[in-house]
Amino acid sequence: MARVTVEDCILKVPNRFELVMVAAQRARRIGSGAPLTVEKDNDKNPVISLREIAEETVVIEDLKEDLIKSHQRIFALQDDNDDVIEEMQGEEEWNAMISSERGDNEFANIADDDDDDEASLEDLAGFDDSDADKI
Repeated sequence: MARVTVEDCILKVPNRFELVMVAAQRARRIGSGAPLTVEKDNDKNPVISLREIAEETVVIEDLKEDLIKSHQRIFALQDDNDDVIEEMQGEEEWNAMISSERGDNEFANIADDDDDDEASLEDLAGFDDSDADKI
C-alpha cells in the first residue's frame, strides 16, 4: 500500500528527497498530536502522511515552511541591541562563579603570597636544600 502511495505522491512532489523530508515532517506532526486529514485505517504515521500528501488534504508549502523552521537555529533577529548588552554585563560574575566551582582560584594566588618574589618549583613542590641530599 505504501509503494502505491509513494508513486501517487511523486505526482504531487516530483523530487523524491523533498517528498521524504515533507512526509517525515508531517509524520512528526501527526506523532505530536496534529489532527489527521484522512482515515487512519490501522496505518502508521509515515503511511498516513504519504496518503495525506497523495490526496492533497495537507498544504505541502506549509509542511516545507514548518520543516525549514524546525531546522533553523536563529528564530528572530533582535532589533534592539540593549538586550544583548544587558546579557553580557554579568559575564564577569559568571566566569568568576564557574572558575570557583572548578577550583581555578585554588592556585591563582600562590605568587601573590610572596609579594614580589617569584615562587620557584622547589617552593611549590615543598622541597628545600636539606631534601636534596636524600635524592
